[in-house]
Amino acid sequence: MSLRSILSPSRIAVLDRASGPDDLIDTLAGLLDEGRGDVARAAIADSLRQRERMGSTAIGHGVALPHGRNDVFEEARAAFVRVREPVDFEAMDNEDVDLLLALSVPTHFTHQHLQLLAEIAERFSDADFRAALRVAPDAAALHALLVGDTT
Repeated sequence: MSLRSILSPSRIAVLDRASGPDDLIDTLAGLLDEGRGDVARAAIADSLRQRERMGSTAIGHGVALPHGRNDVFEEARAAFVRVREPVDFEAMDNEDVDLLLALSVPTHFTHQHLQLLAEIAERFSDADFRAALRVAPDAAALHALLVGDTT
């Protein structure tokens, strides 16, 4: 499983602002549900919030990786949001978050979920990668960067 296989351009958004983490989670859940409706969106948002209650998914340098397991889909999905005005996500480095990549995975995914999170966290540890995401002009450019499409 790769980010390329689970992140479509339609699940990427650039926001001017968000009122807080809950607002961002709602936005991410809406992107992840792709029109399945309120019940699906609520289940996804609930799984993301449950994980956040265990501890912030902010990994530092303005990045958060909200993720949750649920039974809405039979496959993993990813969504990405860049927010122009960073939001306090209770990061350990106290840096507000402006780059969020969320994962929604089936309940039975364990190893695949953790492996994908580790790969994503490693990519976001690269300062040049984060800088490129912050200046990308639109969702298409963000998608190309996120999936490694440099052609």
